[in-house]
Amino acid sequence: MTNQEIVQKLWNLCNVLRDDGITYHQYVTELTYLLFLKMMKETGQDYMIDEPYRWDSLVSRDCIELKNHYRQLLLDLGKAEHPLLKEIYTDAATYISEPKNLEKIIKSIDGLDWYSAKQEGLGDLYEGLLEKNASELKSGAGQYFTPRVLIDTIVKLADPKPGERCHDPAAGTFGFMIAADRYVREKTDDYFDLSEEESEFQKQKAFGGVELVKDTHRLATMNALLHDIHGEITLGDTLSSIGEGLKNYDVILTNPPFGTKKGGERVSRTDFTFTTSNKQLNFLQHIYRALKTNGKARAAVVLPDNVLFEGGVGTDIRRDLMDKCNLHTILRLPTGIFYAQGVKTNVLFFTREKTDSANTKQVWVYDLRTNMPSFGKRNPLTETHFEKFIEAYTAEDRTKTEDERWNVFTREEIAKQGDSLDIGLIADDSFSAYENLPDPVDAAEAAVGKLTEAISMLNEVIYELKESEQS
Repeated sequence: MTNQEIVQKLWNLCNVLRDDGITYHQYVTELTYLLFLKMMKETGQDYMIDEPYRWDSLVSRDCIELKNHYRQLLLDLGKAEHPLLKEIYTDAATYISEPKNLEKIIKSIDGLDWYSAKQEGLGDLYEGLLEKNASELKSGAGQYFTPRVLIDTIVKLADPKPGERCHDPAAGTFGFMIAADRYVREKTDDYFDLSEEESEFQKQKAFGGVELVKDTHRLATMNALLHDIHGEITLGDTLSSIGEGLKNYDVILTNPPFGTKKGGERVSRTDFTFTTSNKQLNFLQHIYRALKTNGKARAAVVLPDNVLFEGGVGTDIRRDLMDKCNLHTILRLPTGIFYAQGVKTNVLFFTREKTDSANTKQVWVYDLRTNMPSFGKRNPLTETHFEKFIEAYTAEDRTKTEDERWNVFTREEIAKQGDSLDIGLIADDSFSAYENLPDPVDAAEAAVGKLTEAISMLNEVIYELKESEQS
């Protein structure tokens, strides 16, 4: 049985829980509690768990006795001394109210082909579950999961190397760091080309992150564990004082959350030069400040369109970014690749330089959005769609790349446009014929996305006006 088949079997069990009113995301969290115990047994690591709470203690019980034991297990493991158990089970509670449903899930998990799962990789199995959850529109989990093909492309171009500290300040389920670890492993024969000390660094310190949402942090911790990554994943808010201590990274890869802070409140950071309630602008400000100032530290960040053109503080932050960093490339992403269909996004690639002024001389832009097919579940984004961009990005002489989607803008040209980076989109011929009109559902979702973005910007303006009246 392949991991894909196992994932589908586990996912089908969610149907069992419909009568209990359990959401997809709650189901994945519930599965995490159970899969952790089963996987610890399968990998011979259940010695860290007190014997009364190991996997076999669940298999040997049924009915109300099983339900009561399971609830006590979650409570006690959340108080365990072992740090890993604490991270997985702190504040854990079951969503399952019907004992027969719990019993069926446990027996189904126990009866899966775990030999095949271990051969293919338990980490890949778990990540498959996370991806399945994100692809279900009803789960609402798309915000926590960046499509793997996009992550892999970003990691490939960022090119993390052994010995470098990589970080994701908005870690989600840890997808970027999992991919970065996989990339370095492939380059070093699964770390066997490294010394024992170097290999230990890769597993213990090379990859870390911060995640704000408790349940998502739980999923990230499990994901890292199953991929043999033991770097620190902090539960907290990067835009709070926690973020002030996150510094001197070699590589930052992230897809920070969109929107503004609740109530339009400002971030509680004392180290930011520019204050705004816009989360993406604050994350961008955090990221270029958190990189080493050695001319080699680099970042790739997924950001919505409004970051490219928003005025006021947005202009100040873009200008500061282009001063402190070499913003060398922007990838304009197609619409429909995230589960909030109307959101238009980009990837900004930049390097933190040694000085703090005039480091961006020119910006190359690749338009992977205009005149592209409509992407979604029926037409997913694949590696093939990124091939020409990767070719242009990695060319020794970018000026020799003949591709209408690939254009360059000097710093002076950008300054003349008020330091707006909403540049590089080619002529749109998608409306030249009736048969090329967009899908009405996609068009409606795009309109909703624009309205949501507009409301966010208006809230920012209202907050600015109120603050100026009070001062």
